[in-house]
Amino acid sequence: MVTEYIRYRLSPERLDGFEAGYERAAAALRAAPQCVDYELMRSVADSDRYILRITWTSADDHLRGFRGGPHFAAFFAEIRPYVQDIEEMTHYAPTPVTGPGGGAPPTLYEWAGGTDAFLRLCDAFYRLVLADDLLAPLFAGLEPDHARHVATWLAEVFGGPETYSARRGGYPAMLSRHLGKAITEPQRRRWVNLMMDAADEVDLPADPEFRAAFVGYLEWGTRLALSNSQPGATPPRRAPVPHWGWGVAPPYQG
Repeated sequence: MVTEYIRYRLSPERLDGFEAGYERAAAALRAAPQCVDYELMRSVADSDRYILRITWTSADDHLRGFRGGPHFAAFFAEIRPYVQDIEEMTHYAPTPVTGPGGGAPPTLYEWAGGTDAFLRLCDAFYRLVLADDLLAPLFAGLEPDHARHVATWLAEVFGGPETYSARRGGYPAMLSRHLGKAITEPQRRRWVNLMMDAADEVDLPADPEFRAAFVGYLEWGTRLALSNSQPGATPPRRAPVPHWGWGVAPPYQG
């Protein structure tokens, strides 16, 4: 993904209608599959200055996909009067320098207890799995470190270190584990139930907010895995590792 910043400085007589115009233009952004999110901000110190932030799935998706697609004309019709007021229009890519500040809420990873909590969770879970008549055949022949690898995946999903991406190959590696497995709905549901049993066994936080977010990911992830595992399924081979937050499913770009 890339982030586009468009910096405006408007003369006083042109301020009226600017925000309303962008509110109308935003309908095209909400409809465009290339747009992840957007935000229009106004300077606190200088009321004639605005910055529009738009996150695109890629620079090419913006420049070719959106601008060459069906939503651009409606978008541009609303902002055309203000093109002359643009001082900067640039794509920016993220750097490794990122992280929450002291005022940010803890991540689900931190709330759960960090990597050790997910290691305990997966050790308990796979002990239950291998004793379960419905799931044991699906997991026959597990490599010795399988539970640890799943723990690092879950830790990354819930806001921890990106160890699975760095050492195991990220989403494509996880996807490859499910292709052709023909997972059934009863197996999917049993997987979720046993994971919840394991969470209780290892004393993961039981507050409703954490458990709702935790179960939300389990349901989302297992339903995706079920679909991807069916014969003839052709899921996207490259996608980001999901990053799950408090009660909100992340944008998922296929």
